[in-house]
Amino acid sequence: MQNLSLKEKNIRKCLVKTKSILVTISGADHPGITSEFSECLMLPYIKLIDIGQSITHGLLSLSFLFEITDLNEEKNLKNKLSQKAQQLEMKLEFKTIINRHEVHYAGEKYILSCVAQAGITSEFLHDISSILAKNDINIQRIDNVSSSDFTSLEIQTVAHSLEVKWEKVKPQLINISNKHSTDMAMLKDNVWRRNKRLIVFDMDSTLIQKEVIVEMAKVYGVGEQVHKITEAAMNGVIDFDESLVKRVALLKGMPEAKLKNILDEIPLTDGVEEFIMTVKKLGYKTAIISGGFSYFANAFKEKLNIDYAFANDLEISKNILTGKVAGPIVNAEKKAMFLELLAQQENIKLEQVVAIGDGANDLPMLAKAGLGIAFHAKDIVKQNAQQHMSHGPMTSILHFLGITEKIG
Repeated sequence: MQNLSLKEKNIRKCLVKTKSILVTISGADHPGITSEFSECLMLPYIKLIDIGQSITHGLLSLSFLFEITDLNEEKNLKNKLSQKAQQLEMKLEFKTIINRHEVHYAGEKYILSCVAQAGITSEFLHDISSILAKNDINIQRIDNVSSSDFTSLEIQTVAHSLEVKWEKVKPQLINISNKHSTDMAMLKDNVWRRNKRLIVFDMDSTLIQKEVIVEMAKVYGVGEQVHKITEAAMNGVIDFDESLVKRVALLKGMPEAKLKNILDEIPLTDGVEEFIMTVKKLGYKTAIISGGFSYFANAFKEKLNIDYAFANDLEISKNILTGKVAGPIVNAEKKAMFLELLAQQENIKLEQVVAIGDGANDLPMLAKAGLGIAFHAKDIVKQNAQQHMSHGPMTSILHFLGITEKIG
């Protein structure tokens, strides 16, 4: 027998012909299928390269990509796998992979979290996938994470290069979202995506369905005057601080007792109670940070078991409103500041903070948070916020957090 040196043996190994084969198995799912087929591949001349498995409405799709180093055994192996497929009543398909290579994408990875109450349509999927393709973004995986209340998909994507700018894609995705009444969040696919610990709410038109100062003005008979000042602020004629001072001044002389009557008539936003109950059970900290009034913010804090509340204090003397704000005004900059200070106090990174609001004065707070959501907001706010929720109740935001099951 010829004696070969170690170097000669290594050279001969390099000359051995190999083949890459993809086997795809499909059929009705039941326990043990993966085990049965992987056992068939437990051979010294088989090198497992990749595996993929998914189940859609009880139908299994299972793929093995392997390299066979003894081509004399290829026929026997295929027969063995075919017999196993027949035994398990599964369909089997073989494909030889020539010039196997992995595709590496250099661009950013995002998860598109899509949520709809009425169901996600094929038209929506077509429009989304077309937009992604036109922008040189590849879909790597789509997972159905629907719950009993919502249809929800998570679309895993990656840009082909760093030249792809997601901020240019975002307006196109917002248009598709609005067209199909399907809410969507563009979530960076990183370690922070499912690692949130603090949720901060604006109050007026976010946690509750009303603007408190508007309701106060109606009760006190100065609704029209307050409305005009609000419009001036929205049009940039006066800033938030000035508008708040002027509106509160119109409430001078209002009995404090009327605040309780107004509070009792304010409805919560749909889904708020279930949303907060769910995140509290999971250990999240919660807070209200509002440009409204502390009388109402503190009441909703107690009612909903929220941990913190920050808002403007109405100056009250002898049970009568003086028409002044006591202390510094909680404006847009202060809201962002409170969010940051609260995160520091709780030893929580900003990437782990969720902020939810509807108004322009929420934008700095939404930008500061790791996940900022414009909730049923005006177009200008949606366009400038990280994410938006425009169609579903508050509970649909749970899907953006990766919470798709009800917590008992």
